[in-house]
Amino acid sequence: MTKRLTLKENIFIGSMLFGLFFGAGNLIFPVHMGQEAGSAIFWANLGFLVTGIGLPFLGVIAIGVSKTAGVYELAKRINQKYAFIFTVLLYLVIGPFFALPRLATTSFEIGLAPFIQEKEQSLFLIIFSLLFFFTTWWLSRRPTKILDYVGKFLNPVFLILLGILLLLAFIHPLGSMNQPIQANYQDQAFFTGFTQGYNTLDALAALAFGIIIVTTIRNMGITKPSEIAKDTIKSGAISIVLMGIIYTLLACVGTMSLGGFALSPNGGIALAQIADHYLGTFGSILLALIVILACLKTGIGLITAFAETFTGLFPKRNYLFFVTLASIIACLVATVGLTTIIQVSLPVLMFIYPLAMTLILLVLTGPLFKQRPTVYRLTTYFTLFASILDGLNACPNFIKQTDIVNQLLHFANSYLPFFKLGMGWIIPALSGFLIGFIWSWLKKESSITD
Repeated sequence: MTKRLTLKENIFIGSMLFGLFFGAGNLIFPVHMGQEAGSAIFWANLGFLVTGIGLPFLGVIAIGVSKTAGVYELAKRINQKYAFIFTVLLYLVIGPFFALPRLATTSFEIGLAPFIQEKEQSLFLIIFSLLFFFTTWWLSRRPTKILDYVGKFLNPVFLILLGILLLLAFIHPLGSMNQPIQANYQDQAFFTGFTQGYNTLDALAALAFGIIIVTTIRNMGITKPSEIAKDTIKSGAISIVLMGIIYTLLACVGTMSLGGFALSPNGGIALAQIADHYLGTFGSILLALIVILACLKTGIGLITAFAETFTGLFPKRNYLFFVTLASIIACLVATVGLTTIIQVSLPVLMFIYPLAMTLILLVLTGPLFKQRPTVYRLTTYFTLFASILDGLNACPNFIKQTDIVNQLLHFANSYLPFFKLGMGWIIPALSGFLIGFIWSWLKKESSITD
C-alpha cells in the first residue's frame, strides 16, 4: 500500500515552507509598498502577489513535478556547464554573499539598532552577526530536524507575535485606505507592484527550498515520485495562501499608517514606528523578536539548502563543511552593513532573476514542447542576453558610463521593450522559445527523457 501524508503532516510541511520563505524582507517590502501605493493599494498588492507568491509557488511545483533532486538537475536540461555555473551562482547569491548576510544586517538594523547609540552600532553589528550565524550554524547541522525547528516551533511563535501587531493595527487604525498615491503608482500600480515583488527574492529561493521540501517528504516515508509531487504542491499551496494573506494585511497596514506618519524611506522604519505607536518600548521589543525570528528561520533554510547542494556538486567535502563555510562567509560579509551588501549584489540579482524565472516556466510548460533541449537552450540563451543588459543597468555609474556599456544600455532603452520597467527579458525569452519550438519541431528532435 502506498504511504500518503496526512493533512496534519502537510500542514506542518506547509508551515515549514512558509517559515523558510518569510524573512525580514518579506515584512518590509509590503509595508513600504502600501505607503507608496496609497488608495491604489488593491492593484499594487495584486501585482505584488503575482511575483511575491505566484512565482515562488511555481518554483516549488517545478521542483516537485520535475522529479529531480534540485536546481542543478533542472538546469542540466540546457547543458551541463551552464547548469554548474548557474547553480553555483544562484546559491552564492541566496546564500553567503547576499541573502544570508542581509538577514543578519536587516534584523540588527530593525530589531536592535534603535536601542544602540549610532557610534557603537558597528561593534554591536559584529557581535550580533557572530551570535546570529552561530545559532543558524548550530540549528543547520542536522537537516532532518529542520521540520521541527521551523515548522513546529519557530514559525508558530513568529506568527503569534506578528498577529498581535496586525490585530492592534486593524482594531485601532492610524488612518483610512484612502491615502495619497505616490507618482510611480499613479498610472501603473499593478506593474509597479509586480516588479516590487521581485525584492522578496523568493522565486530564487523557491528553487533552493524545493529540495528541502522533497527531502523532508522522502524522510517521512514517501518514495513514489508522483506522490512526492502531489505532497509538494499541497504543502506549497498552504504556504502560499498564508503568505498572500500576510502580505495583504501588511500592505494595508502600511497604507493606513500614513494617517499618523509621513512616508518612510523603507518599510523597516515604518514597522518600527507602527510598533512603537501601539506598544511603546514593548512594541519595539516585540518587533525585534518578530524580525529576528523571521530572519533566523529563513537563515536555517538557506544554509541547509546551500550545504546540501554544494555537497552534491563537490562530493569530496561533507555537509558540515559547507554549513560551516556558508556561516563564516555570511558572517564576514554581514559586517560591511546592509546598504553596501545591496549595492554590490543588485547587478547580480538583476542578471540571475530572469534566468531563474524562465527555467521555472520551461519546466512547467515542458509537456507542450515535449521537453526538447533546443527549446530550453534557445529560450535561456536569448534571456541571457537581456539579463546581461539588466545587470549592467543596475551597476554603479562608473561602470555604466564606460563607452561600450553606455552604448549597450542606449540600445536596450531604444529597442528592447519593457527594459525601463526592469522586464526587458520578456520579449527575448518569448522569441527564443518560439524559435526553439519551431526549430526542434522541424528537426523532429527527441525529448530530454528519450
